[in-house]
Amino acid sequence: MELLYNLQMINKAEKILKDVFGYDSFRFVQKVAIENILDGNDTFIIMPTGGGKSLCYQIPALIFDGLTIVISPLISLMKDQIEQLRQYDINAVMLNSSLSFEEYQDNVNSIRNGEAKLLYLAPETLLMNRTIELLKTRKISCFTIDEAHCVSEWGHDFRPEYRQIAEVREQFSNAVCIALTATATERVRVDIKKTLNFSGSCEFMSSFNRKKLFLKIVEKNDPKNQLLDFLKSFSKNDPGIIYCFSRKQVNSTTELLNKHGYLARPYHAGLDTEERKTNQEKFLRDKIQIIVATIAFGMGINKTNVRFVVHYDLPKNIESYYQEIGRAGRDGLRAECLLLFGFGDTKKIEYFIGEKEGNEKIVAMQHLRDILGYVDSVKCRRIPLLNYFGENYSEENCGMCDNCVETKEDLTDMTDVAKKLLNCIIETGNMFGPTHLIDVLRGSHSQKVKKFNHDALSVYATGNDLSKKQWFTISKQLIKKGLVFQDPEYGGLKITQLGQKVIYEGETFFGIFPQEIKKLKKSAKQKSVIMELSEHDSELFNALRKTRKELANEMGVPPFVVFSDKSLVDMANKKPKNNDEFLDINGVGNQKMEKYGSDFLPIIKKFSPNTTDEFIVEEKDLDSTYDNNFDLSELHSNMKKKTKIRKHTLVGNRYNDGADIEELCSIFKIKEITVFEHLKKYMLDGFSINPDRILSRSSLDIQTQKKVIEHFRELSTDTISPIYEKLNGTVSYNEIKIIQLYLLCKG
Repeated sequence: MELLYNLQMINKAEKILKDVFGYDSFRFVQKVAIENILDGNDTFIIMPTGGGKSLCYQIPALIFDGLTIVISPLISLMKDQIEQLRQYDINAVMLNSSLSFEEYQDNVNSIRNGEAKLLYLAPETLLMNRTIELLKTRKISCFTIDEAHCVSEWGHDFRPEYRQIAEVREQFSNAVCIALTATATERVRVDIKKTLNFSGSCEFMSSFNRKKLFLKIVEKNDPKNQLLDFLKSFSKNDPGIIYCFSRKQVNSTTELLNKHGYLARPYHAGLDTEERKTNQEKFLRDKIQIIVATIAFGMGINKTNVRFVVHYDLPKNIESYYQEIGRAGRDGLRAECLLLFGFGDTKKIEYFIGEKEGNEKIVAMQHLRDILGYVDSVKCRRIPLLNYFGENYSEENCGMCDNCVETKEDLTDMTDVAKKLLNCIIETGNMFGPTHLIDVLRGSHSQKVKKFNHDALSVYATGNDLSKKQWFTISKQLIKKGLVFQDPEYGGLKITQLGQKVIYEGETFFGIFPQEIKKLKKSAKQKSVIMELSEHDSELFNALRKTRKELANEMGVPPFVVFSDKSLVDMANKKPKNNDEFLDINGVGNQKMEKYGSDFLPIIKKFSPNTTDEFIVEEKDLDSTYDNNFDLSELHSNMKKKTKIRKHTLVGNRYNDGADIEELCSIFKIKEITVFEHLKKYMLDGFSINPDRILSRSSLDIQTQKKVIEHFRELSTDTISPIYEKLNGTVSYNEIKIIQLYLLCKG
């Protein structure tokens, strides 16, 4: 009987997932966590930002017959969540100081009379006597603690009030308790469970790997131009966040961006509350493109379409870095994460650490060593990042970080300069740090150089053709590539076996010569969301985005509350023709279909190639269609109601007669992607096309082509979205369509 009941509950959860939220299936951790919650067990969920944590309590809240309490640290986050839930016709309310007296009272009444299904509170509000008395008037089914790392004193955003939640929860002992976080080391997780009295078997942890985030670290060298070069890869509609160490840097960077035509606003503690609130609201509603902020911005920010996060300065620890990059790509689409690293950044952090005392100072220094280890790693960026959170990442090449996509073409033979530094390490006795070694190489007359008689060495002044900054970059590369080991306690450099091979066995050392990185080299894979689509589909995407913004403005909500970018990309790719097909779009359930189908389907129809699919052509005109002087406008003027020929047939015949893609675009006044759509229909009608000729249009390397082909065969799919997802967005829809047509031609 119990088994049947549990099965009914999870079936109900799956129905809500599809009908209300518009998703076809749970991710693994979501499903097992929800099953545990519905069984009445306390549940601790660790899931990366954008992984779907909210659904783990929202779906049970709709199944439970009582009220679900959600403890959240920020009013802005509560507001975003409630706006999104109301889009699904879910009654969710909040109690906090941002409400007018009338709004507050309306929400209280909604709680008392049983209308509200979810109540959002800050921990401080929960602890108030009047709040507890109000909650006693309702059956409380669930306590949800969002941003649960705030419970732990070892967490990076510890808030003492969070530790008192357990005391309140004891007064509602029949309610199940859920704790959720995106960032928690093992030590933090243990502390959270102990504080909340959770059992050891309640933990459900998803992978910390955000596959769609491209991770890149670049030496800070002319950072203003490096930042501007990076932003050129994005459209002026792509939102992003730039984190700076100081308020002064925030203000100057904001000024720089506005001067170059970007809509940017600052966010830091030096601004008054109203200005911070206004700037954040404009960013959430896509009225500005970029927020430039200190770490004061964004904990729990629910904006789904952030396409890039830039760290202008080195973060203080890996947890902060991970949470901040986690604000990008929450809609599941590709996003870029750039960290500009300068040696001066380390000194700034060390200065502030020096003002700390005792255990706090020890912990801060360990955090700094951890983040520097991540920056200096020669392996895949995900290995040290995920290892920090206790996850074993074993893939050798993620294909989504600078270390994994670096190729020989990016590198220069730097054997000669490497040997100079390696020989200097040997001649000075394998005991000095980079600063002194560089002084020796550059012929410095410093007291230290003279004290050790290092001005008499053969390497003295042999490297004065390079600046101090360039030599620091080279030393870092030698450490990163494993030719040199730096003593963690004293900072001295020692040569490794790899370094000895370069000196004694003639091994070649390839690196990035410092003069070549004055500007940030754009990643070949770095693209905005629109660039992932074909030109034709990009126009549709922009039209859909415009409609989304108009609807959002009318309702006074952020655009992503209406639909995420991922939903719009799916619409632009699939081009649904009716309500049933619209329901197949990612994130479209019954409520959103009823609300918005009539707004979006007509726009999609305008851009569908099917609307101009048929021509009616008189038989005597058919021969003229293959003349070199063929003009489509003439074809239109000579139309008769005698012989019906589809446009894709004309395109296919012309292609088989030798016309190239550019010629077909010109003749038929269509875009390249539409040519491929017509050729696909031509093939499905039973005609044949040379597959090698189709494949020659692909700009992918042979290895990537093979990978796409393997995925098509593995997934046995007629659509390209599953392939795009499988490749983590690293190959554009247009390229996948070319491979799909190639496979169709091969039969």
